[in-house]
Amino acid sequence: MAAPFFSTPFQPYVYQSPQDAMIPFQILGGEAQVVQIMLKPQEMVIAKPGSMCYMSGSIEMENTYLPENEAGMWQWLFGKSVSSIVLRNPGPSDGFVGIAAPSLARILPLDLAKFGGEILCQPDAFLCSINEVKVSHTVDQRARNVIAGAEGFLRQKLSGQGLAFIFAGGSVVQKNLDVGEVLSVDVSCIAALMATVTVQIKYNGPMRRVVFGGENMVTAVLTGPGIVFIQSLPFHRLSQRIARAVTSPNMRENPKFYIQIAIFFFLAYVVIVSSLILTDV
Repeated sequence: MAAPFFSTPFQPYVYQSPQDAMIPFQILGGEAQVVQIMLKPQEMVIAKPGSMCYMSGSIEMENTYLPENEAGMWQWLFGKSVSSIVLRNPGPSDGFVGIAAPSLARILPLDLAKFGGEILCQPDAFLCSINEVKVSHTVDQRARNVIAGAEGFLRQKLSGQGLAFIFAGGSVVQKNLDVGEVLSVDVSCIAALMATVTVQIKYNGPMRRVVFGGENMVTAVLTGPGIVFIQSLPFHRLSQRIARAVTSPNMRENPKFYIQIAIFFFLAYVVIVSSLILTDV
């Protein structure tokens, strides 16, 4: 039998809630994954808007605002969604839902009870959850930890005793840090980490380069103990590469580009010469 064209790193799992409820789920796909969750009658899944890919006929979907997931003014100011979708199975038979990652990302199941009931992750990383999971946003008030852009300024916190699913771009590496162990990671490559990990921001260059952009200009120095999930391809890095490829065509793809540059310099030369002549007069 031929091997599948994609890898399936996670086999079917069964999550046991603190109330001893058994909820099976399976993560499908390779680079753009889907998590399929089986729901018994009266069970439900809370997911971010736009993440539902498919569901059985017995599942009902409702877009609602959950007070326990309130993010306050910060989430609204940075363009984050303030609502969630609730997928519930009211029928007498079992059903299922498929929740998809919004980009080329892998889905990570995190049992918060095994992470001390709390974990910090990159903004907008939350995908869906089962049982008691509270989604909130925290802001690091220390000036040295403020980074230009919402992704470095706003952090997402998941707390509770339920099962949360988050997504991370590219390949995901898990690092288990011992007490006092130090790890340096690019800020954008941090997908999630435990609250016990100490984070200190380090600027690798002049402040003007950090503010106006640059590759690997801001590094996070992580000190254990705790677990860190590292992503190899953050979404904003992927989007920047695509934007550069679209907006910076070469000569063969866009011959008008050099003509436009020549016209720009000619007009600038005319303006400068005209200003010099008027000054002499």
